This record gives sequence, C-alpha cells and structure tokens, in this order.
Amino acid sequence: MTSRLLLLALAGALGTLSRYGLGRLIQQTSASSFPVGTLVVNALGCFTFGLIWAASEEQTWLDEQSKLFILVGFLGAFTTFSTFAMDTTDLFRNGQWLSASLNMFLSNGFGLAAAFAGVGPVRVLR
Repeated sequence: MTSRLLLLALAGALGTLSRYGLGRLIQQTSASSFPVGTLVVNALGCFTFGLIWAASEEQTWLDEQSKLFILVGFLGAFTTFSTFAMDTTDLFRNGQWLSASLNMFLSNGFGLAAAFAGVGPVRVLR
C-alpha cells in the first residue's frame, strides 16, 4: 500500500510540474490575456485521459497499477478537468442524460461561483 501511494504521489508531482510548465509556455507564446495555456492543458488532458481510458477498456495492455499511475496520478494532477469530462462522458454513455447534464451545469456553475466566492473575501481584506 505504501509503495502504491508513493507511486501515486510521484505521478501527481510529475503531472503538476507538466501542467505548470506547459501551461506557462503556451501562455507566454500566445501573447494573449485569455487563459489559452489552461485551455490547451485541459483539452490535452481530457483527450489523453479519454484515449488511455478507452484503450485500456478495450484492450488489457495496461494493468491496474499503470492505469492508477497514469490516469489518477499524472493526468489527475495535470488537469482535474479531465476527470470531470470523463465522469460526464461515462454518465452520457450509460444513458444517464439528466445526471450528466446536472454534472455539467453544477460543476461549472458551482466551480465558477466558488472561485468568485474565494476571491471576494481576499479583495475585501486588502
């Protein structure tokens, strides 16, 4: 169990560093105030998560520990948006349209509201 947690922590650290480095590089080269670095990282993470998840579901080329390392550790830290996207995709695939729609609406709505709520007290305390 301890080695699994250490492996997961290592994968998470690598995902975090990759997200930071790639996002920053893209943002600096874009010369835009729009968060294009975050957008690209989220899209890339979602694509990669979906690709690996679907491929490992169809084929048994990845064992459970490798999937944990890549999907939960690396990509989970690279972008949690990928987890949200795959959860929603899974709901749609299982015909749970209402739950999928609610997940999209609530996750985005609450996420934005929470971000604004987090910014508010800091600005008030300045």
